[in-house]
Amino acid sequence: MRDTRESRLLLVLLVAIAFALITIDIRGGEQSPLDGVRRAAASAFGPVEEGVAAAVDPVAGAVAAVRDSGDRSKKITELEHENTLLKQRLGSNDRNRARVRELDTMLKTAGRGQYGIKGAQVIAIGAAQGFSWTVTIDVGSHDGIKRDMTVLNGDGLVGRVTTVGPSTSTVLLASDPKFTVGTRLEKSSEIGFANGQGDSTLKVELLNGKAAVHPGDRLVTFGSAQDKPFVPGVPVGEVVRVEPAGGRLTRTVQVRPFVGFSKLDLVGVVVQPPREDPRDTVLPPRPAVQPTPTVTVTATPSPSASASANPRD
Repeated sequence: MRDTRESRLLLVLLVAIAFALITIDIRGGEQSPLDGVRRAAASAFGPVEEGVAAAVDPVAGAVAAVRDSGDRSKKITELEHENTLLKQRLGSNDRNRARVRELDTMLKTAGRGQYGIKGAQVIAIGAAQGFSWTVTIDVGSHDGIKRDMTVLNGDGLVGRVTTVGPSTSTVLLASDPKFTVGTRLEKSSEIGFANGQGDSTLKVELLNGKAAVHPGDRLVTFGSAQDKPFVPGVPVGEVVRVEPAGGRLTRTVQVRPFVGFSKLDLVGVVVQPPREDPRDTVLPPRPAVQPTPTVTVTATPSPSASASANPRD
């Protein structure tokens, strides 16, 4: 543009308009009528400014200062992002604390039964090799895992190892309809066989058709020859229903398993069986029954009541 009288007048006019807009913007504060325009400009030119910031840093800094005057949206976005990260960390810490408690419970269970276990994590769940209820764990032959080893967690019996790879293994869960394990009833030592029923209870056939069994009675694994596939004494579940005998040679009971098969995470593979049968010692102690407080009320008759009961002749 040539340096003419018209160009100089135009420049003065533009400068005057610019100062007028700045004055209006400053006086308006957060209610400035230019606030919407400023936001639109920031959205449109922000990426471009970041790309050329190194080349025009002083100018870009000044423009950004004017553009962001009274605009807190960027700071709010940053704070929201920080809050999201904190919530994620808190959730992760909660999960870690829960897993520490789960691991501690499993180690205590293994300690009571004197089981040597190899800790593992469930990394997949679903059908495998024709089995309906299976999980995959992250240990295998490189970790000393072999077929037909007992798998447990802090609550009790999880299942048995069916397939072993170099770094992973498949576990058939006790809830699978093809799963069978020998059981022994707490205290009475009545033996039987438990079978999975999918997501329902375990069905246990006690060999003694006249066995005395009641809801609330608990069962543990009976154990197998040479401790494969099952070591003795692992908690199995609690009786919830006793089927009518009906003159049969066996007694059928429904058992709620101690293990929640839909929420498995950390498990232990028994790589070293106990030297002796732990019997019922692995079962958790029953909660103490709190006595019901009783209140004795002594009634003392009033003098007027005694007089009315014994009127004079």
